[in-house]
Amino acid sequence: MGVSAATPRLEPGQRVRLLLGEEGELGECAASLDGQALWVFGGIPGEEVVVEVVRRRRGYAAARVVEVVRPSPHRVTPPCPYFWPCTGCQWQHVAYSYQLHRKRERVRRALHAVPELEGVPVLETLPSPHLFGYRNHARFTVGPQGKVGFVNRITREFVPVDACLLMHPGINEALAHLQGKSEETTQLSIRYGVNTGQRLIQPLLRNPAITIPTGQKAYEEVLLGRRFRIASPSFFQVNSAQAERMVMVVKEALGLNGRGLLVDAYAGVGTFAILLAPYVERVIAIEEAASAIEDARLNAAGLPHIEFRQGKVEDVLGTLKERPDAIIVDPPRQGCHPRALEALCRLAAPRLVYVSCELEALVRDVGALARGPYRAVWVQPIDMFPHTHHIEALALLTLREGGQG
Repeated sequence: MGVSAATPRLEPGQRVRLLLGEEGELGECAASLDGQALWVFGGIPGEEVVVEVVRRRRGYAAARVVEVVRPSPHRVTPPCPYFWPCTGCQWQHVAYSYQLHRKRERVRRALHAVPELEGVPVLETLPSPHLFGYRNHARFTVGPQGKVGFVNRITREFVPVDACLLMHPGINEALAHLQGKSEETTQLSIRYGVNTGQRLIQPLLRNPAITIPTGQKAYEEVLLGRRFRIASPSFFQVNSAQAERMVMVVKEALGLNGRGLLVDAYAGVGTFAILLAPYVERVIAIEEAASAIEDARLNAAGLPHIEFRQGKVEDVLGTLKERPDAIIVDPPRQGCHPRALEALCRLAAPRLVYVSCELEALVRDVGALARGPYRAVWVQPIDMFPHTHHIEALALLTLREGGQG
């Protein structure tokens, strides 16, 4: 419904009282006033609140909660002073048990909107053992006077931060030292080995007032007793404890028993391939990025039964001459290339696990596999990102009766 000429348009600074509807994909709540759509930061569905409009966008107004008239039973006090100015956490005001519930429900709704996936069980979200201090990687923006912080996603205003509650203390220690001294760059990346104490700060900073090392090319982390080198451009999970847990979930889902061939597609620095290698006879790991596959080969020292193949997954899968017993697919956020999905259907491994941090990509790609020889057995959400709307999930697929093989 459009806004009539007699309805005043919502403008920044205006405050209105609203009943909040369901959440959107970015964690805000939907609301409307006189036919005008709003997306509200800091609310919980079902609450009655007073909001302040902070920005007009095409077709809607962005707003934030400034007063809670009738709170949800799941509301808690956000512990971070930057909760609104930063917007990096969307759900610090939501009790953690309810965050887990909401993530599971979002997965369930997304799956059940796809005919091939309707009715697929969604397991309870696996909670993170650490609700704060869990992130091993931070990307900061550098503002005026070398201040380091984040950019508010709604207002686009720069917000200096002295410490981020989501970051490991090793990152916050570096942040405190770099604060106000980083004017020679506009972006700053800090990575920390939670289990090694090693740190990587990029780019190289030459300010003589900075007395901690910067510009490292790589750092190391240990997962499940195995040491990994991660170069600056290479991807690595931001929650080390949950990454270890996810590896074990994948092992059990694939039923690895010491035999057979495992294919790790989008292998990155070799996390899955290396940690699951003891449970199979052979591993073929496929990765396109040169920096990541260089890391992976170093990380796999002493494991001669892992073969690394560099190239696009959609190209390399088509060259495989034998049928794998199990496949792990952990693509980047945009998901799999259609040719990769076609190759997976042709290979028809008896068991396949698809891992993704992008729910839309997971549903699209698992739906495509389910239109082929596979059926989705279940989907397991894993909370890698407490206090945010982001969802990591993995899906177990097996061959349908009458499938290939």
